[in-house]
Amino acid sequence: MRTDRWIKKQAQPRARSVTRRQFIGVAGAAAISLAAAADKGKRGQGIKKKGAPAVARNEKTNNMNVIVIIADSMRADHLGCYGSKIKTPNLDWFAAESALFGEAYAENLPTMPARTAWWTGRFLFTQRGWQPMAMNDYLMAEIFWDRGMTSAFVTDVYHMHKPIYNCGRGFDTVVFVRGQEYDPWIVDKTIKVDIARYHRLPGNDKDEMWRGRFEQYLRNVSGFKSEEDYFAPRVVKEAIAWLEKVTKRQKDNLFLWVDCFDPHEPWDPPAPYREMYDPGYNGLEMIDPVPGDVKGYMSEAELKHTRALYAGEVTFVDKWIGILLDRIRDLGLWENSLIVFMSDHGEPLGEHGYVRKAFPRNYEELAHIPMIVRHPKGVGAGKRFSAFVQPPDLLPTCLDLKGISKDLRLDYRAPVKLTFPQDVVVQSENVRLTGQTFLPILEGRAETIRDFAVTAHHNAQWAIRTKEWAYLCNLNKKQPNELYDRVKDRAETRNVLAEQKEIASALETKLKDFAQSVSGE
Repeated sequence: MRTDRWIKKQAQPRARSVTRRQFIGVAGAAAISLAAAADKGKRGQGIKKKGAPAVARNEKTNNMNVIVIIADSMRADHLGCYGSKIKTPNLDWFAAESALFGEAYAENLPTMPARTAWWTGRFLFTQRGWQPMAMNDYLMAEIFWDRGMTSAFVTDVYHMHKPIYNCGRGFDTVVFVRGQEYDPWIVDKTIKVDIARYHRLPGNDKDEMWRGRFEQYLRNVSGFKSEEDYFAPRVVKEAIAWLEKVTKRQKDNLFLWVDCFDPHEPWDPPAPYREMYDPGYNGLEMIDPVPGDVKGYMSEAELKHTRALYAGEVTFVDKWIGILLDRIRDLGLWENSLIVFMSDHGEPLGEHGYVRKAFPRNYEELAHIPMIVRHPKGVGAGKRFSAFVQPPDLLPTCLDLKGISKDLRLDYRAPVKLTFPQDVVVQSENVRLTGQTFLPILEGRAETIRDFAVTAHHNAQWAIRTKEWAYLCNLNKKQPNELYDRVKDRAETRNVLAEQKEIASALETKLKDFAQSVSGE
């Protein structure tokens, strides 16, 4: 039954058809012949000869705006529209006017792999873990740039701002809001902070690492005086500022990606959200518990309060997403904009004995994500769809709605002879999307695009979910594989693999077949 050898082989990074060194060499064509680079890069990728003209597109694009709003680490089961008692009135009314996908699941985890899936439209869990976008990834913003859209990227996800990640590719405007989590923003160590008020060190050889991280965050927020100093408000205000500026000259063909790090930890929302779900608590406020086992580290009361802080953060973020949605409507963009709200993953809060993303385990509380889609013409509005959808499906759907062909070709443009002529297509390759458009589901032409969802931590654990079962396959053998009955045990608390070995075997084969079908860069 085991397919460990195959899985490990597929999980190794594969050679790309066009490497950075090859492209640099092509760009300096006086030194290295293009033919040699092309020979290295064939492999069925549609390589073209030096100086070949760009392929004419047969596309009937439209001027629809695309607006995507991300809330990192937002659990689906903490939104009112998904059945929660947590207060999320703004996302609830947005869902009422939109299509809600009840079976949306993360693909490749955590932060950076998830964004790679969104922007490339590809399942990459077999090839990549946490890494920058590849040079020959054709990203959503680059595709839109190449078709005349005006774009902006506004975020406080500090991982995307780190050296080498280059996450602003293709965007006209990029705004990084500084200070989230352990971002080295306020580096003045004369600012004294007291981590004992909000943190408990684990009491091992990692104490100094965590002390430094906790101190960094507390310095970052040491100057906050009002709600609007916090991160979600700052991100939303920057997005609104861009919209207000750009709509003075155009109200169509806009692309806005708003990527909020909240409700990711640290969980320290301002009042009244801080006290909203556990009033009267007077113990240690663990706004950023060390990832790991709850037992021996947190009391039941402390865990309960940390969950309440997370819930408060959810309600806080909901308020500011509502402010952004209201301004989008006020600026006259509502009727010509595809608006998508989703998250990259959920958040473990003790359901399986640990807090935060301490382990690469793809349980329901981490894998299940919200996805709410508002079609500008109201297609699917007010409906709840039970089809499986995943982050790689976003790009193909946006391309469909924009009238852009999914038969994409990435051109490499450079001078032919050192300096002139410039912008000559010196090499091209076809881009294969492995995500699927879910537009047929919205329009009622199909009930599903696949009958399962795959969620993975590259080289660690892969999981496959059908309507009836969830199978968690561990690649490193340090953990036993797990099987859960999703009909009787949605929270995945009782492993029934020993009782259902044939089902587990069939699911592993299905997982292997899918991984093979999407493998290859």
